[in-house]
Amino acid sequence: MRPTIEVGRLHRDPLRAKISGVCAGLARHWQLPTLGVRIAAIACLVMLPLPTVCAYTAAAILLPKR
Repeated sequence: MRPTIEVGRLHRDPLRAKISGVCAGLARHWQLPTLGVRIAAIACLVMLPLPTVCAYTAAAILLPKR
């Protein structure tokens, strides 16, 4: 069986990943610049550290790899 990628499906992008590919996958899904999503994630980490770490960890565990 050949692996396929479903269009419009949210996933991690390990090819453009810095840590686990969550920000790169979100940027690709929403068609935004990866750097902008990473800056927004860092801003959220500074303002709300615990919820951001929990959300990022959950996304890294639950989202499939591309």
